Amino acid sequence: MSELVGDTNVAVSWDGSIARLTLTRADKLNPLDWATVRELKAAIAALEARSDVYAVIVTGRGRSFSAGGDLDGYIELYRHPDRFTGFLDDFFRMLCAIEASSKIYIAAINGVCVAGGLELLLACDLVVATASAKIGDGHLNFGQLPGAGGSQRLPRAVGLLRAKHLMLTGDLLTAEQAQAIGLVNEVVPDGELEPAVTALAARLGEKSRAGLRGAKHLANLTLTTDLETGLRQEIDFVHRYATTEPDATEGLVAFKEKRKPVFSS
Repeated sequence: MSELVGDTNVAVSWDGSIARLTLTRADKLNPLDWATVRELKAAIAALEARSDVYAVIVTGRGRSFSAGGDLDGYIELYRHPDRFTGFLDDFFRMLCAIEASSKIYIAAINGVCVAGGLELLLACDLVVATASAKIGDGHLNFGQLPGAGGSQRLPRAVGLLRAKHLMLTGDLLTAEQAQAIGLVNEVVPDGELEPAVTALAARLGEKSRAGLRGAKHLANLTLTTDLETGLRQEIDFVHRYATTEPDATEGLVAFKEKRKPVFSS
């Protein structure tokens, strides 16, 4: 595992074509304060420039993925509306960069994932959680509201009624409950998160890189378009992919010849 960046709040490393973003303030349950958000934003931009990286694992040290915002930091930001606007804009842009990225982002939920932590989870493409993880919105438990996309992404992920329940009650779900409503893809025993998420990333590496990028792009169209527009954009995108991307033809030829595809990207 090689180190790419080693800032105070976020460690960035990679192993071959798989990168990792790790929130490092375990003593504070990995808060997503302004400094951390800016470090994540910079790290995501740096990784986006690396064509060799196809998957990024996002996790936290200690017993928390992220418990959300920094309390003292928020109190100070609330006193300075212009600075609070800057923070919200950076958080918004950081999460949108994950969604728009050509990489596949995998959230590895190792413990508490609440408020801003949930908003970070929702921007990722796949989610693996330990059995003991606790996941929820939690903002209203302390008179707060989700300001980094949680109120918009959560209903799209789990449906309006379930999203309202999580937002209004502040209830935290077990990993199995979160999986049942579509917030988590896979639940693994405590202590097995690292091998499970690494194996998932490796499975993705067997696919066409162009295909991975295309599948993510098509799925994310549902976040920004109505059904008819999305269907038309799908036709245009798939036509371009099938007629210009060598991997599309290689996959069919490999199937016909009963062999494993050899993708070019």
